[in-house]
Amino acid sequence: MYSHLTIIYTIASLNQTFLPPAEVQERVLTVIKNFDKVDPSKVQPTSKFGDDLGLDSLDSVEVVMAIEDEFAIEIPDAEADRIAGVGDAVEYIAAHPMAK
Repeated sequence: MYSHLTIIYTIASLNQTFLPPAEVQERVLTVIKNFDKVDPSKVQPTSKFGDDLGLDSLDSVEVVMAIEDEFAIEIPDAEADRIAGVGDAVEYIAAHPMAK
């Protein structure tokens, strides 16, 4: 039989983020602002790579690779294809146990 604390801890750990989302967002925004094909003044927490920043699919792949480098992780291609903007990147990285 499990105690209430064990159950609460288990539920909390399922929703755990490993790096604080605010830190992740700040670092992701910096990476994108430093990308040579992006106007830094257009980069916002809600920015989409294509619609808002004018990046094509190859540019978006390069941005995701730069984010991988920043956080010392490898994002599988299937997951990387779903990262279409700042918010997607922040959500993925904040939930990644190996992100540094």
